Amino acid sequence: MDPIKVDFTGNGAKSNSVIIPPNKSGLKTVINIIGTVVAAAVAYYFYLPAFNFKAIEMYIYFGIILAAYCVMTFITSGAIAAPEYSPYARKKARIPMIIGGVILLAVAIGFLVSSVFFRAKSYHNIIKVETATFGEDIAEADFKSVPLLDQDSAAMLADKALSNLVDDNLVSQFTVYPSYTQINLQKKPVRIATLKYSNIIKWFTNRKAGLPGYLVIDMTTQEVELKKVSGGIIYSNADHFNHLLKRRLRFQYPTALLGEAVFEVDEAGKAYWVCPILDKTIGLFGGTDVKGVVLVDPTTGECHDYTVEQLRTDASLQWIDRVYASDLLVEQYNYHGKYGGGFWNSILGQKNVMITTSGYNYIALNDDVYMYTGITSVNASDNSITGFTLINQRTKEAKYYRVSGATENAAQNAAEGKVQQFEYTATFPLLLNIGDEPTYFMALKDNTQIVQQYAMVNVRQFTTLLTTGTSIDSCLESYTALLKTAGINTNIDPNAVVTTPDQPDPAVTSQTVTGAVTAVKTAVIGGNTMVYLKLDGDAYYAVSAAKFEDVIIAAVGSQVEITFNETDARIIPVTSFKLK
Repeated sequence: MDPIKVDFTGNGAKSNSVIIPPNKSGLKTVINIIGTVVAAAVAYYFYLPAFNFKAIEMYIYFGIILAAYCVMTFITSGAIAAPEYSPYARKKARIPMIIGGVILLAVAIGFLVSSVFFRAKSYHNIIKVETATFGEDIAEADFKSVPLLDQDSAAMLADKALSNLVDDNLVSQFTVYPSYTQINLQKKPVRIATLKYSNIIKWFTNRKAGLPGYLVIDMTTQEVELKKVSGGIIYSNADHFNHLLKRRLRFQYPTALLGEAVFEVDEAGKAYWVCPILDKTIGLFGGTDVKGVVLVDPTTGECHDYTVEQLRTDASLQWIDRVYASDLLVEQYNYHGKYGGGFWNSILGQKNVMITTSGYNYIALNDDVYMYTGITSVNASDNSITGFTLINQRTKEAKYYRVSGATENAAQNAAEGKVQQFEYTATFPLLLNIGDEPTYFMALKDNTQIVQQYAMVNVRQFTTLLTTGTSIDSCLESYTALLKTAGINTNIDPNAVVTTPDQPDPAVTSQTVTGAVTAVKTAVIGGNTMVYLKLDGDAYYAVSAAKFEDVIIAAVGSQVEITFNETDARIIPVTSFKLK
């Protein structure tokens, strides 16, 4: 009798049907399971998925576990090195692969039932928008509370403020975390910046004490203050291992869909992390919305959660400013604007289809922070808007204001064109009410991010009613004069807003010097550009560009005449300036 021949080369036509178990296959199956459990634990620790059927990351996590088991099976069976064990490995992986296929099918069905194709009306109704009148809801601009900084300028000030804290030994250990939350703190617009460890070594040496505090950047005075936190900030977005805020939240709320946590401060100065709890309101994966928040003590990690209804009605929670992320509000408004006429209308007819413009900014109203952005027709080919929307970031109250005019980008371009000889860059506009006229207000910065001028651009007539000035006062005075020449009654008295020059004290001796400038420095103090000129000697003469515009073109070698009150200070305020 001839011996039975088994083809182990893999070239035989029926080689795949021959299943050869490896030695100690039972033990290797146990090893595969243990290895998969370890891989699952490691993946969960770093990936941090929510165990929620509405969380797509949960299905990805399960896919990782199934893939880990299949890989372990092929490794321990020796199928990678010896093809004769491949049929065995494939058989062992068959059930995980079937489960994986079921998961993929479930995800596909989930996306299908959540599709805007079938649920356009639900997407349209995800946010309710009321139509309102601009002048009734938005009060006249109070320039004492108008934020003058954009995020880039705030970042520059924060970095500079931290570098000055040499005595506190902060510079070498910490840097500024690149995220700035704009809130109202005691009815003043501020940006909050947290810190992070310079590197993982600094984390190991400082983790017990935590981050020392946070930076408060006043958006009007441009002052930066380090606020110390008793006990330190132990949990943060920039931390590591169990001190990472996201990990702390996930371990406390394993099934919750969590948004991005932001740092806020209540009116008493107590700091919290505010993390939105999200929900998918359309089908399985569609219609992201907020259903509550978690407040986390940054020192102890203690967590308390509240519903959206509590946030709207509980007076003790009114200090919270940011519950709804700006990008989420933009997404929801675009759903509302695009799908009011159904899915096919958004693609074919596009009747009354509206979308937001390319950027957004913030307005403080009634001690809440509102995100605003322009609204334009999806068919618009120019730089025009049909109106704009304000959405409360705490309650999601949304209002639409019908105002035809320029987009924010068009206003920026117009302002930059007005001072094109200086090559200044305009910040993203703030929307202000000046004499019941919707007006874009911008700072104009040089290439060092220093504010040199300000611009005001009328939303409705952005090509003709625009002006710039070296101070807010001079810019406002010029803008109101422009409005009057256009026949627009602003009912605003520029003299009531514009700062008047300091009156000289007769008891103080005045002195005048002339000479060539040997050094020039600039800074923005309280929203005004100050130019510091050095002549002979060590003293610098502080010249306000708002009062003496010629100082802007003063350079090293320029001949100047300066009048000042006698003082022994190294920085001397001037009372008169002339450029010869």
